[in-house]
Amino acid sequence: MNALNKLLLYLVLPLILLVGGVAATAYVWVNGALTLPTERVDILVPPGATPSSIAQLINQAGVPLNAQGFVALARLGELDTKIKAGGYQLSQGDSPLSVLRRMALGDVTARQITFVEGWNLRQIRAALAQHADIKQTLGQVSDADLLKRVNPHGQASSLEGLFFPDTYIFSIGTTDVELLERAARTQQKILERAWANRAPNSVLKTPYEALILASIVEKETGQAADRARIAGVFNNRLRINMLLQTDPTVIYGLGEIYSGKLRKQDLTTDTPYNTYTRLGLPPGPIASSGRAALAAALNPEKHNYLYFVAKGDGSSAFAVTLPEHNKNVAVYILGRKP
Repeated sequence: MNALNKLLLYLVLPLILLVGGVAATAYVWVNGALTLPTERVDILVPPGATPSSIAQLINQAGVPLNAQGFVALARLGELDTKIKAGGYQLSQGDSPLSVLRRMALGDVTARQITFVEGWNLRQIRAALAQHADIKQTLGQVSDADLLKRVNPHGQASSLEGLFFPDTYIFSIGTTDVELLERAARTQQKILERAWANRAPNSVLKTPYEALILASIVEKETGQAADRARIAGVFNNRLRINMLLQTDPTVIYGLGEIYSGKLRKQDLTTDTPYNTYTRLGLPPGPIASSGRAALAAALNPEKHNYLYFVAKGDGSSAFAVTLPEHNKNVAVYILGRKP
């Protein structure tokens, strides 16, 4: 072997080995099984989603995925422009390539159900019962048994508020109880993260109290911008041991006898949820609260407001003193000129 051949051998062989190694690593990654935190992971791909945004959704769902590699794979395979919106379910054994191919084909074999922020347990049960692809088993499980399954630490006094409002993707034949268990696990994880990031000025003593107050904020807020301020009002009232006097809790306490309009006698009729007759928070949540309401409850705005009234456009008017509040009531409730 002459010197030139030897030189080429020494230069080209390492390059060939390097390229081969990279190719082998890429092949393994493309076809290798993703690491899922659970047996199945739901991914909801919105219209107009890109490989980059989908990779972000997958990572947020707890599945480690190299976003740059996912984007490159989609482009090289000419799948990036073929991805279709819908609900997809990642299962154990799925690879980046199999996920991409399924999304490009629009192979949406899963179904979905949405629990809306502010819904109560009765509304969630109704949505489950009306979904044709859900196996109905709730009739075989008592509320007490279900509470034990979704509330392992025993903090909750009822099932209300334990199910996170979100869109859940599932396989046909999934039971209603399984979906509620998933929604409860999601709520618990989100609550734990929110509690860890609570503000030092919060008067709430437990995560369950945060869930209760968040449900009130959810029902009281017509505009997102008011959430933290309304939470601040309740925070101030709790601090000085003042009645919360919030109508949604009264309505919840009335249950099915609520006629659609609160009467004066309703405000004075004592129930565990009547915050006009009982100090402090009610015994449990009155609805399912979303991330924003929970964040507001645990990070209330710092101010001196003790009162607020709905202005009729979704926003609220706030007041520090009762005379100021009465003026707001006269304007926005009674329709008098300011």
